[in-house]
Amino acid sequence: MPLGVRRAWPRSFADRLTAPLPGIRGLARFAREGTVRPGPGAETDIPQLPFEPGPLPAAALRTVAATWVGHASWVLRIGGLTVLTDPVWSRRILGTPPRVTPPGVAWHALPPVDAVVISHNHYDHLDAPTLKRLPRSTPLFVPAGLGRWFRRRRFSCVTELDWWEAAELQGVRVEFVPAHHWSKRSLTDTCRSLWGGWLLADGRRKVYFAGDTGYGHWMAEIGRRHPGIDLALMPIGAYDPRWWLRDVHCDPEEAVRAVDDLGARRMAPMHWGTFLLSAEPVLDPLRRVRAAWLRSGRPRDDLWDLPIGASRVLEDRGDAV
Repeated sequence: MPLGVRRAWPRSFADRLTAPLPGIRGLARFAREGTVRPGPGAETDIPQLPFEPGPLPAAALRTVAATWVGHASWVLRIGGLTVLTDPVWSRRILGTPPRVTPPGVAWHALPPVDAVVISHNHYDHLDAPTLKRLPRSTPLFVPAGLGRWFRRRRFSCVTELDWWEAAELQGVRVEFVPAHHWSKRSLTDTCRSLWGGWLLADGRRKVYFAGDTGYGHWMAEIGRRHPGIDLALMPIGAYDPRWWLRDVHCDPEEAVRAVDDLGARRMAPMHWGTFLLSAEPVLDPLRRVRAAWLRSGRPRDDLWDLPIGASRVLEDRGDAV
């Protein structure tokens, strides 16, 4: 797909939903139970959240490096490019308390940004104040139906993709892949734009960025179409209450199961420890994903449970350092 081409899209993508959105009864139960934030004692756990900011690694053309900024924001170095995923550097986002851990990389410490990928339009993944910091010529890869939002903000190289469509930037292939989620940014735009994850490949390495997703059949299909994924960036938080969030957010055990379905060698957990979006205890996502990984029998070194601000590098020979 050529970069920056304007395209016509359906008015709604509701037919892509893999589970119905909550109805009136579900909303009433959610309001009645009031389980939207961690319970008493959460404040004492916040200082224990892993936060170890460090310098960005030097990433050569033939290496892949991943640095966790927090939530679903990563600095990926692949094929010589610096790519940001769902960049959110703001302290506050709409509808939730302030972030409990600062961004793991200062904005001024970033190298020139070669591209940005956006998974969907929820406020904790699409942050207007952060995006305003970027040059308007920055190549952006966004879901179908979301390009107008960026063009209104004068971005000039916006590539909208449907599921299973791909574009190429300086030798790196960027493909939009399905997710079990939804989209909404205002009272009137439910499912007006698509949602999904991204598969980035430079001919030697493949990195899967899940964005925001529940567990489901798309994981195995992504793995079937893209064998040999080297690293999967998987959400593990914002899962409680389960009856409310199961269809759109993986819990830690489901994230590990999804990595098996994907056939990915390594997993880097994300989407936890930054914004307190749901009711699970603050440190539970980390504890549970470590336990699930151990039970899976996978090598411990292949779980990249990074502190916010930390990095890992895949050398060309396949070893992590």
